[in-house]
Amino acid sequence: MVSVAAQKVQPRAQNALSASPVFALRDLRVDQRGHQLLISGFVSSYYHKQLAQEVVRAVAEGTEVVNSVSVRDSATAPG
Repeated sequence: MVSVAAQKVQPRAQNALSASPVFALRDLRVDQRGHQLLISGFVSSYYHKQLAQEVVRAVAEGTEVVNSVSVRDSATAPG
């Protein structure tokens, strides 16, 4: 069972990424699984992957952060 306080962490983490001045982070997704925040999506550099983790960690309030963001070369990314 996840506490009410822990349930409020996911929306804050998602909002932190969505409002980031770094556009590459805005489309990432944050899901909560128990006492973990799972970051997922795609970025074009390992720097952006690490930056996403630090943005989420800043609001995680002791919740474990799992960084499942994939790094794709923009030249080979679909779409």
